[in-house]
Amino acid sequence: MPDVVVYHVKKNWLVLIEAVTAHGPVNPKRKRELKTLFKDSKSGLVFVTAFLDRTTMVKYLDEISWETEVWVADSPTHLIHFNGERFLGPYDDTKSTEAESQSFSGA
Repeated sequence: MPDVVVYHVKKNWLVLIEAVTAHGPVNPKRKRELKTLFKDSKSGLVFVTAFLDRTTMVKYLDEISWETEVWVADSPTHLIHFNGERFLGPYDDTKSTEAESQSFSGA
């Protein structure tokens, strides 16, 4: 399970939040695990990695999966978006799976 699960009622999203101190960031492997865990959900899945500060975030930048969000506690009113076709929201699995495999394989 992720560290925190938030349900956004109006948009029907599950926001899955991982605290980097607990499990590490939402990397491609962890993103696949979470998608499998929530495969029966009718809600869109949004993936967020939470950091205490930017210094810690920098250590993990090369691991963070595309099409996810990053939240940093020392700047709580901002999110950092890791590319994709939209800012904050679920993605169509057919598109994100292809992009992840290219990113993961180094292509």
